Formats: sequence, structure tokens, C-alpha cells
Amino acid sequence: MKIGIVGLGLMGGSFGKAIRKYNLANTILGYDHNKNHQKDALLLNLVDEIVEIKELFLCDMIILCIPVDAIISFLPLLVGCLPKTTIIDFGSTKELIVKNIPKELKNNFIPAHPMTGTEKFGPSAAIDGLYENKTMVLCDLDKCDVLHKNRAIKMFETLKMNLVFMDSKEHDIHACYMSHLPHAISFALGNIVMNHENPKDIISLAAGGFKDMSRIAKSSPDMWTDIFRQNRTNMLESIELYENQIALIKNMIKDENYEDMKKWMYKANTLHDIL
Repeated sequence: MKIGIVGLGLMGGSFGKAIRKYNLANTILGYDHNKNHQKDALLLNLVDEIVEIKELFLCDMIILCIPVDAIISFLPLLVGCLPKTTIIDFGSTKELIVKNIPKELKNNFIPAHPMTGTEKFGPSAAIDGLYENKTMVLCDLDKCDVLHKNRAIKMFETLKMNLVFMDSKEHDIHACYMSHLPHAISFALGNIVMNHENPKDIISLAAGGFKDMSRIAKSSPDMWTDIFRQNRTNMLESIELYENQIALIKNMIKDENYEDMKKWMYKANTLHDIL
């Protein structure tokens, strides 16, 4: 098995580590436009060799671990791959990517989203075990050949991932509330503090709750701008619902309605009964 990884940062580099751990490939080829990433990926043994795009064509599997807009731009460059080559994208949005798959690649293509990651990026951010026991969402598998469907399922099961199947539109709605909206809230919280008269006074008192909520505000602005753009409709709807909840707690505080506030908080507590 020869596997090519496009994008050698946190997700691609960690996937290279996982491939080695579970012996899923004889050869791991890497592609990244960033020369420093190329050097680091080789030094860290995340891939065996850095190649050009055309050299990926003979891979049994190509994994796209690049930002969502870059995935759409990159797909036409893969036209010409062999019918046996499985192409999997790890983008955080799915519907727009699926709509932009070139017709020549539709049978080869597996839209996937690993529900894992950190706020760090680059090859040095790659870690062992990033994918183990995490959820992998696989979308629109009825639109690809059985060979590629079965190959992807077998690989992710070998990596001990929990597989969830849904269509790409449904995915983007769920991902918005579970991942995209929380990132927007974290960015907003970071800006509230940085716009404060003296942010150092707030930060000096920062405890676990603030650090947990603000941690993902360190995520890549370029990557998250692309995600918010691609999932624009769902983002706008979710932000409006969030604003309604903020208005609700604001009014309860203003009206000193603490009994209803307590019920409101208890309802939120029940979320962790199902997590």
C-alpha cells in the first residue's frame, strides 16, 4: 500500500504517525507547498519522501489534509488518478467540497471529517494517537465505488476510530453546532478581552474556565475564515440562536429573575448526561 498525504501539518503529520503505528502502508509520500513543512516532515519521519503532484497519481490512497478552500482548488489537479486510487478529504465542511468534486473523481472520492485536532499547526504539532478513539464522519458513501468505501472503512476501523455515516448537508449542520460555532464564540471572547481597557487585569485572574473557552481562539485565522465562509448559512443561523440565548440570560439578570435563571442553567447541565 502506498499512501500520499497532502498537507503535512497537525492533521496530515499525525495521520502519517498513525499509518506507521498500524503499519498501513509500505510507503508514505508527502506533498506540501511550504518548503519548511517539507523539511520538517522528513526530519520528523512523518513521511518517507516529498513528491510533486503527478507522483501522487500512482498512490493507492491520497489523503487531503489542507484547508477547505484549498481542497476545492486542489481536486482538479488530481484528475488523471487511476480508478484504484482512493481520495479522502479531511475538511471540516463537506457540502461545498462534495459539490466541487470533478466528475472524473466522483467514484474515487470519500468525504470525511475526523472530529479531532488541536489549536496548533505545522509538522511539529503532529502527535501520536490524535485519531485513536475519535469520531470519523463519512459522508455520501452511496456516491463512490464499493472498493473505495470499503478501503476507507477498513483503514479507519484499524485506527480504532468510531465511524458515523451521514450526508454532507446534514454533516455541515451538525459540525456547525459542535465545532464551528464554539470557535466563533472563542474568537469573540478573545476579542472582548483584548478590547478591554486593560486586558492584563482580566488575564491575570484567568482560571481554568477562561483558558478552556479561549484555547481554540489560538486556531489558524486563515483556516477558520475558509470554514466560516463555506458553512456561512449554518453559521448565521447558529449565531442568531446563540444571540437569543445571550439575550435571555441578559434579561434574566436585568430583571433579577434568578429562579428562571437557575432552571435555564440546570437545563444546560443535562447536556453532559449524553456526552
